[in-house]
Amino acid sequence: MNTTDVKKTDNIITLEHVTFQYNKEEGTPVQVLKDISLDIQAGSFVAVLGHNGCGKSTLAKHMNAILLPSGGTVYVNGIDTRSDEEWMEVRRTVGMVFQNPDNQIVSNVVEEDVAFAPENLGVPSEEIRRRVDKALEIVGMSAYSTHAPHLLSGGQKQRVAIAGIIAMEPKCIVLDEPTAMLDPIGRQEVLETIVKLNREQGTTVVLITHHMDEAAQADRLIVMNDGSVIADGHPKTVFQQVEELKGVGLTVPDTIALLYQLRQAGVDVPLDALSVEECAAAIAQVIRPNTTVK
Repeated sequence: MNTTDVKKTDNIITLEHVTFQYNKEEGTPVQVLKDISLDIQAGSFVAVLGHNGCGKSTLAKHMNAILLPSGGTVYVNGIDTRSDEEWMEVRRTVGMVFQNPDNQIVSNVVEEDVAFAPENLGVPSEEIRRRVDKALEIVGMSAYSTHAPHLLSGGQKQRVAIAGIIAMEPKCIVLDEPTAMLDPIGRQEVLETIVKLNREQGTTVVLITHHMDEAAQADRLIVMNDGSVIADGHPKTVFQQVEELKGVGLTVPDTIALLYQLRQAGVDVPLDALSVEECAAAIAQVIRPNTTVK
């Protein structure tokens, strides 16, 4: 391995002045990412929020070298993603889950599908068995190990797809709108799995989404618009920028929207309540100071 391909860092993913453009057969190239620099720290839960076409899925595909930057550099665990010698290590470090689980499920039995990736990595049989059992347990699908994937619900299929990535034992999982094709129950199942993966297993999670409630679960929220990062911070801080987010076609969680309306009406309430409980407590403090909401 060329030592120039490795950069010492404590971050799982680092982007330095990354640009990306799609070259059309005719006409001028389309600039999709514009001078993006950011770090993803080990063990963090990062949500990337933006409307369709803002570049967030393109950004996600740079995080495990599905796409390579037109300009700038992406490092995964210190490895330059352009390194021909280390691309497999990049894929082992950062796993990817897509919108449609049917595009990632390749076997006719759930446990065989989860075993597919480690088998192709040359993992010994006994170790594969351990990884499959553990992955299915983490996503709550152990009872379906011998079922046919095509008989599962959308949420269950997506959890199987996530288990297939977990079985590779990556340090980071990037999920590109994994709930976009699911009903509310399926969305909740998958979101709970993602949160558990980060909080209990310590896996670094990058969630690409356009759902405010999903973004609110993260420790850090990155907002994109027209190929650029326009906000980056804790969700409680970012979602207080109500007018700025409206200006790029985004809304805020219902709790913050309600508090913002009250503030516009002259009621002195904070704007950092993401949960219903926090919102109720904020309003109660205005109506009845020194009251605790249980």
